Amino acid sequence: MAAKKPKNTMISHGIAAQNRKARHDYAIGETVEAGLVLKGPEVKSLRHGRATLTEAWAGERDGELWLFNAYIPEYQGGVLSRFEPRAPRKLLLHKRQIRQLLGAITREGATLVPLNVHFNDRGRAKVTLGVGTGRKKEDKRHAIAERDWQRSKARLLRNKGKGDY
Repeated sequence: MAAKKPKNTMISHGIAAQNRKARHDYAIGETVEAGLVLKGPEVKSLRHGRATLTEAWAGERDGELWLFNAYIPEYQGGVLSRFEPRAPRKLLLHKRQIRQLLGAITREGATLVPLNVHFNDRGRAKVTLGVGTGRKKEDKRHAIAERDWQRSKARLLRNKGKGDY
């Protein structure tokens, strides 16, 4: 059983929020890392690891990419500034990358799925976006069967060298 982290721990670098269901629901092609425009209390809340990306998606608004429906709860540390927990947040990318991603969305009918929010080595909040196409139910079953087989195969190979003596 994994050890629980203390409640007052803050994340200085590493993953703050993860969308674990995204790789199950979508076949992810290429991934890209984008900066995220946040207010101070939002960063503090993220550092406590309280954000949720399960219903989040990225899309275009006025020629820019935005992160929609990501839930970052209000920071409870005595700060009076309020913000909307599900407000759209601007993503920071080069114009060429934005054009490339928007082209993939329109041509291929793909979706920009946020995979995780993390802090890089410099302490900046970043979002990993994946260009994904939706999976059908049978594709999901096949992916689960393949993952289970890989896990069983690794277990068999690991236990092969150990004898019952």
